[in-house]
Amino acid sequence: MNSAEDQRTRAGYRHGGGKAKGVGKKVHPHRQSLNDSLEGEIQAFLVDEDQLHTYDDLTKVNPVTPTTVLKCLQARYSVKVFYTHAGCTLVALNPFQPIPDLYSLDVMKEYHSATQPQEFKPHIFIVAEEAYRNVQGQLEPVNQSLVVSGESGAGKTWTSRCLMKYYATVAASSSVVKSQNTVERIEKRVLDSNPIMEAFGNACTLRNNNSSRFGKYIQLQLDRCQLLVGASVQTYLLEKTRVACQPANERNFHIFYQMLKGATDEQRKEWRMPHDQQFVWLPNAEKTVEEDCFHETVEAMIHLGINAERQRQIFKILAGILQLGNVSFSSSTDESQPCNLEEQSKDFLQRAAGLLCVPVEELQTCLRVRTLKAGKQSVLKPCSQSECSVRRDCLAKVIYAQLFEWLVTFINNSICADNSTWCNFIGLLDVYGFECFQINNLEQLCINYANEKLQQHFVAHYLRAQQEEYVSEGLEWSFVKYQDNQSCLDLIEGSPTSVLSLLNEECRLNRASDAKKFRTRLEKELSDNANISWDKFSKEPHFTVAHYAGRVNYQIEGMMEKNKDPVPPELIDLLQKSDDPLLHQIFADKETENPTSRGLSKVTVVSKFKNSLESLMKILHTTTPHYTRCIKPNPDCKPMTFKKEEVIMQLEACGIVETIHISAAGFPIRIPFKGFIQRYGLISESSVFKSGAHYGNVEADSKDGLRPAVDKLLRVVLQSQALDRETRSSLVHCGRTKVFLTQFMLEFLEDQRKKILSQWAFSIQCCWRRHQRRRRLARRRAATQVQAAVRSWLVRRQVQRWHSAAAVIQTAWRRWRALLNSLAEAELDDAKQLVEEDMPVLNPVVRERGSVQLSTIQEPVTVRGWPMGLALASAPSITVSLTATGFQKMMSVMASLSLPSRRGEYKVETNQYKQGLASIRAKPRGSIKMHYRRSPLLYADMHPDLVSNGVTGFNQILLEKTL
Repeated sequence: MNSAEDQRTRAGYRHGGGKAKGVGKKVHPHRQSLNDSLEGEIQAFLVDEDQLHTYDDLTKVNPVTPTTVLKCLQARYSVKVFYTHAGCTLVALNPFQPIPDLYSLDVMKEYHSATQPQEFKPHIFIVAEEAYRNVQGQLEPVNQSLVVSGESGAGKTWTSRCLMKYYATVAASSSVVKSQNTVERIEKRVLDSNPIMEAFGNACTLRNNNSSRFGKYIQLQLDRCQLLVGASVQTYLLEKTRVACQPANERNFHIFYQMLKGATDEQRKEWRMPHDQQFVWLPNAEKTVEEDCFHETVEAMIHLGINAERQRQIFKILAGILQLGNVSFSSSTDESQPCNLEEQSKDFLQRAAGLLCVPVEELQTCLRVRTLKAGKQSVLKPCSQSECSVRRDCLAKVIYAQLFEWLVTFINNSICADNSTWCNFIGLLDVYGFECFQINNLEQLCINYANEKLQQHFVAHYLRAQQEEYVSEGLEWSFVKYQDNQSCLDLIEGSPTSVLSLLNEECRLNRASDAKKFRTRLEKELSDNANISWDKFSKEPHFTVAHYAGRVNYQIEGMMEKNKDPVPPELIDLLQKSDDPLLHQIFADKETENPTSRGLSKVTVVSKFKNSLESLMKILHTTTPHYTRCIKPNPDCKPMTFKKEEVIMQLEACGIVETIHISAAGFPIRIPFKGFIQRYGLISESSVFKSGAHYGNVEADSKDGLRPAVDKLLRVVLQSQALDRETRSSLVHCGRTKVFLTQFMLEFLEDQRKKILSQWAFSIQCCWRRHQRRRRLARRRAATQVQAAVRSWLVRRQVQRWHSAAAVIQTAWRRWRALLNSLAEAELDDAKQLVEEDMPVLNPVVRERGSVQLSTIQEPVTVRGWPMGLALASAPSITVSLTATGFQKMMSVMASLSLPSRRGEYKVETNQYKQGLASIRAKPRGSIKMHYRRSPLLYADMHPDLVSNGVTGFNQILLEKTL
């Protein structure tokens, strides 16, 4: 087991959920000839067919045989249930039709927010959520890998697409507002990389309308908060031969058909692609598939940052490749002369040269003439018709391969995050499925070799390693037989002699390829391996390999040439001189092969693919894998059609039945002692053994020292359950270095741990709330004291201000009283100085009848009248105090002050009725000086209207006299 597995905790140790069957129970493997008792059990199980679709996990099937597993899958498929658990793996059946609401946003959120997603119906989102939580829940986060395998057309590409969308949604939904825009931008770019990669790397084959013709491993980069911050794409073995050679009834890459069907008239004119033109390299162009969406590819390019000018350059290069396919050659009558070109081919060659921005004469020369170097001299030799076609195909393939590599690099630069921003990743592996056609060559050999490596990774990681670990840890275990493909891998890649090593050796020798000689050498070197065979009666040189998924017949003819993948240096030189900026850029750093170099230094296609595959396997071995097996229900891709023979062959090939056996009988969860104590030691500490050993410092303890602590912890846990000894041993087993648990026991431990953590959290909350309330009370008391002090200070300051104001008022009042007294004294002094005037003698009759005495003065006082009414006509409400003698004088004054326009607003009183209003301080002698509080002249009407009815009485008399 690798070191990553020793660090797993909780669900990270899970390799599948199953039903515990007991440690000592013997699990018999499937036999071809079933005995009568087993047949009886199978018939009894299959009687109730109406309940077969209810088995969400195939480990619950009893007995576990290919027949019972097949019947359960068929029953679930018939009721449109396409996902089923099979121990540590998830089995996915392809419905070959859209299923509404199965992958909606609400379903994603439901599985992500669930406390126990395993309790939900089986779904690809359960596998995705389990891997996502493993990254979050581990003591030391371990990178995760989701391995999606299956035959071509089983639904691997669609499954990978759903996984990417799920992780992008989960990461974006849990983001904070500050980084939400960034996360949305990143996840949008990550998702937009799919349409571009599928358009340039997928094609329609006999078995699949959207078959991946390359392998890719996508790393979704997560930060410490498990938010998506970037991604990177690694590609493996693009099938570039499909550009120039398409098998019968198959198509070229999707991007060519998208251009042909989605281009506008202006674009067709720029690409020199008339509507009536036919292309040799675009067979079955009349067939329409769902992936023929040019607009979607262009939008994805825009979102990834490929501007319009760069898009124009890309499509011009692709159009130039199509024009090259229409160029055909005819043999020349003179062998010393190059091959001839037809008139129409000359036009196609001119179009291709214009689109690729290279001189047409140089292009024609490179295709028809090759350069041979003899020492320091170069010799030009005309090519034969077949050699010209090979050079034309080689030019198209190298351009397309370099363009695809440039696109992958651009996508990585657009979506990849800095190493400092992400700490772990979740990898999605989507590779070509197992292939077996009528004619199989080097491409199929590499594809099936990659599938053999993935199957061997599954076998080594689960089927073999898990059982070997049971034995090494002291568990009573009877080995379950399984199909091990190690012998097949030894045949393909073994050392020192294998198919790949012999193929590379043959290609590195400077001699012409001979298929028959290579077959003879294979028979001589590899005849001891049972996985290879030959048909001695076949006229075509070939060899047959027994893969885990079936036997495949490989044609040797052309295999060495494809492995060499020679690129004439004059073609590279021509492309480096191109005036097209993009074409010049992608070939600027490409080195041309030196024909004079030693043959053993050449790098072949097989060696490059083997190195990249080994690097991929190293990444998978350092991650926690999660397996998804995609099953193709029928070979014709018909919706809701279930072919038993097709499905049973795939189940046996990928070892589903053996996986179910091991998952059902064994312990799917394995936790080292150290991790077990660190995670579940609190259960023992909070129990009756609280006074026992302390598990805080487990670094210094050895494995032997941890064993008693683990036993004590398990006793504490199991004592709470009224279980017999046999049942206890079927739920948990303590090995030499690890604790082996069933899914039920893991869930029970997690529940106990959650309860204790909840109690501790409640205690912490209580203490914190008490502390908070005490702090609030202390702050309230302090605030009250501060407020009281401030209020007292404010009151004191206000009282002081009142005292100061009162003193000022008193001082002013005294000054005013003194002033009034001084004025009164001055008036009295002035009155004494007045000369008494002779008062007219009133008629006694008038004195008796009409005289009105308004003053206490015995003698009448003369009032010096002036146009007071005129002055008071516009004055505000004011009180005037005066003394008048004589009825006529009094009436004239009252009439002059009685203004009809302001009736009731003026009040005339005498001094006898209200004192203090006038400024007279002594009995008057002679004339009276009247003092007003404000001057009435400010409000006098200086220009009254004669016509106005408001001027009457004394005012009118005064105005008439004046005028």
